Amino acid sequence: MALTKIQKTKQIDNVKERISQQKSIVFVDFAKVPSKDMFALRKNLKEAGCNLKVAKKTLVRIAFGQSGISFWNKMKAVIPGQLALVFGIEDEIAPARIANIFAKTHENFKILGGIFEKRFIDRERVLVLANIPPRNELLSRLVGSLSSPMASFVRALDKISKIQK
Repeated sequence: MALTKIQKTKQIDNVKERISQQKSIVFVDFAKVPSKDMFALRKNLKEAGCNLKVAKKTLVRIAFGQSGISFWNKMKAVIPGQLALVFGIEDEIAPARIANIFAKTHENFKILGGIFEKRFIDRERVLVLANIPPRNELLSRLVGSLSSPMASFVRALDKISKIQK
């Protein structure tokens, strides 16, 4: 069913609003993915502070143009089928990670590319981002790396003090 001009304008405004709030965007092709699986994906994304938006490519192109994002020509080359946008609003890496996990279990769900730090990135770079551990895990690794030398130093001082007694 064709959309009316008012519906198209609302969709463009909705996409522009999400573009202005996003930290990263992942473009995915979701053709032939069952709707119940898409609802589960939406739920996972919402829990992670992300959104999934399905829109017509023409309306997305207009929304990107009105938002001042000028690399649609690079994007349209990698977008052959149905397009969904996964917006990362709270976390930059979460859309790529969740989309990658979902793509591993659904062969028809394909990651096409994305936008990260206001630049277009290809599929391979999105997959590299998807393999970065979550923020909390990275912070715990950092704390462990910082505390390990201090703990070793304290143990060495303790052994020296026991030897001197």
